[in-house]
Amino acid sequence: MSVFTDAEPPWHCTGVVDAVEAAAGDSGSSCSSPATSASPCALPLGTWEWDRLAKTSVVSDWALNCSGGGPALVSLPASSFFTGNLVVVLPYRQVFMSVFTDAEPPWHCTGVVDAAAAAAADSGSSCSPPAASASPCALPPGTWEWDRPAETSVVSDWALNCGPALVSLPASSFFAGNLAGGFLLATLADTHLGRRKMLLLSLVTMSVAAALTAFSPNVWVYSALRFVSGFGRSMVGTSAMVLSTELDGKRWRNTVSAAGFVFFSVGFVSLPALAYTFREASWRNMYVWTSLPSLCYAVLLYLLVQESPRWLLVRGRKQEAIEAVRQIASLNGGGGGITTSSFSMLDACAVELGDGGEGMFATLHSIWERRRALRRLAAITAASFGVGMVYYGMPLNVGSLSPSNLYLSVAYNAVAELPSSILAWLLMGRWFNRRGSVVALTTASGLCSLAACVPAVVLPDGARMAAEVASFFASCTAYDMMLMYTIELFPTSVRNSAVGLVRQAVALGGVVAPVLVALGRETTSYWSSSFGVFGLAVGCLGLLVTCLPETRGRRLSDTMEEEEAAVLSSSGASDMDNNGELV
Repeated sequence: MSVFTDAEPPWHCTGVVDAVEAAAGDSGSSCSSPATSASPCALPLGTWEWDRLAKTSVVSDWALNCSGGGPALVSLPASSFFTGNLVVVLPYRQVFMSVFTDAEPPWHCTGVVDAAAAAAADSGSSCSPPAASASPCALPPGTWEWDRPAETSVVSDWALNCGPALVSLPASSFFAGNLAGGFLLATLADTHLGRRKMLLLSLVTMSVAAALTAFSPNVWVYSALRFVSGFGRSMVGTSAMVLSTELDGKRWRNTVSAAGFVFFSVGFVSLPALAYTFREASWRNMYVWTSLPSLCYAVLLYLLVQESPRWLLVRGRKQEAIEAVRQIASLNGGGGGITTSSFSMLDACAVELGDGGEGMFATLHSIWERRRALRRLAAITAASFGVGMVYYGMPLNVGSLSPSNLYLSVAYNAVAELPSSILAWLLMGRWFNRRGSVVALTTASGLCSLAACVPAVVLPDGARMAAEVASFFASCTAYDMMLMYTIELFPTSVRNSAVGLVRQAVALGGVVAPVLVALGRETTSYWSSSFGVFGLAVGCLGLLVTCLPETRGRRLSDTMEEEEAAVLSSSGASDMDNNGELV
């Protein structure tokens, strides 16, 4: 898209229009000299004009062709799009991989085959109604078998069908790894490693662990590798999103973020298709074919992606920031006109290293010392935990609503996430604020989740499936909104840590969700089913967002002091923000 929207339009000479320009013409810098073949930046104003309307291109509409660092600014949207969006397509498949690899395959009765089975048949425990509709765990060996080869699922390959706790262990291990990685790695992106190195490290760790998972000999090694994969994956989305948004201003921030959410959805949508392709093959193939492309993509990121100039400036590395912008511009062929003088305004930047610190947990300590920032983080992470239970729990539990076609059921959820990204982009626009949108979405998700756990005798399966998809749709939109909200709530010096903790709160919901799903299948109670717990959690915890300030239209702060000053100045100008802020 940027090839067309960000292209410099053609231009032509209009002639010398006054004495000043005439003098310029005499000096050889008018539009009659060989300069006409160069950039119009070297020509006096009034001696040239665009061939088309200015609004036909970003370059002419916002006069980026000659502004300080202009070529770099032209290339930023494309670089941000590549960095923050494409990177999340492949890793996102790892999140819901267990929906297919760890699913219990369908089975059927084979009949009584020996004397022991015949005796069991006399006692009513053979593979005949009503026992045939129950779990095969209650049936004698030899009276039933799987419909597909045993290696198509972890459950049948390692005979885990009679141990629900073991079945949920790999999925919970993955989300536990997400939680641990987010806590241990998030601050490193704000202090030592930066956004780019953290993104590369996380992507490689996740991909290598996923590839090794294909060679797991038992469920214990399998769960351990899923933990490592989750540990690495924890910072992929966070680093990509923070890096891409820090490369853009307010004009592009919402669009770049929404595009990233769309690519999240693309990764999810592609997973059911991939799983359906390998439905008769070993579950190990799924891990091989999802890990190798991620490793290849890591190489592209290493070669093409630059560090966030904003983070480099906050860390006091001005020269590296300038070089990063030059490299970004060179990708679009515009780096030649950038000089150090183009960034002379950076000398006025007051860099405060105290916010970032040098210790591993210095950024968390910086948040801890400021009551306002700490309460913001507590409120947004609590609400994110509720969203995470629905966001990860619904796809894991969707098989209970439509066990006959797991691929189609998951596809419904995946497709629902695509329009949710578009809705998030609209809500992040001019007409809706962040706070009210998140509260409305979490409330809607909770109500729909409660409707999904109504017994089938009261609500037909189709209506319950629609309620489940609606709940997932609302939680997806709320998740997208909360990530953008968090980026705007915290300054550059602690932003990656804050976003990482919010994402880990969502991952913590993912740790709890598989256990609730496994336990919910064993109960018939309305309120104790997993859908009921999900609905109550997301609805109640989402109300905490009402205690946060509104951030729509605000520019990003770089230091904690700058954010504090912005809060104090806005509190005097807006009663709404003053009432919404936690003090």
